[in-house]
Amino acid sequence: MSEQARPPLPHDFHPQVPAFTVVSDDVRDGDTLPDEHVYAEGNVSPHLRWEGFPAETKSFAVTCYDPDAPTGSGFWHWVLFDIPASVTELPRAAGSGDFAGLPDGAVHARNDYGTRDFGGAAPPAGDGPHRYVFTVYAVDQDKLGADAGASPAVVGFNLRFHTLARAQLVAEYEVPAGG
Repeated sequence: MSEQARPPLPHDFHPQVPAFTVVSDDVRDGDTLPDEHVYAEGNVSPHLRWEGFPAETKSFAVTCYDPDAPTGSGFWHWVLFDIPASVTELPRAAGSGDFAGLPDGAVHARNDYGTRDFGGAAPPAGDGPHRYVFTVYAVDQDKLGADAGASPAVVGFNLRFHTLARAQLVAEYEVPAGG
């Protein structure tokens, strides 16, 4: 996929909001996604920590999205919301399906694999580099208004209207042709 043909990021369609900071002990913005966060390798959600969000934040949401997936609509790898405002860090593997490492009340919606957890990178061989956009949303409500059965589109719809600020980091991953 050429750089010019790359689809926009999901936030390009939402109202502009202030930015804050998200960092990871596992993933660096602009770098290659480590193998442990790849579906067929480790399938482990990365550590995330954030700061600088608005004081009126009532909860957070975390997503991972691949806008380069050859679907026409991208691919949602992780959809987590209703994280209490007192929580500013998720440990590595918090996105596992057993909810270990997640704060009480946090909700995993289903990802595009159809599961309620983190599903790692899995681009088709030879499709070029895919971007994996990890986003933390500062939300103006304690509860976003969706439930665990919600699709990523429904969660995104609610986030569009309730995001106070947003932080993101983007890593890339590709599988070479014949790989």
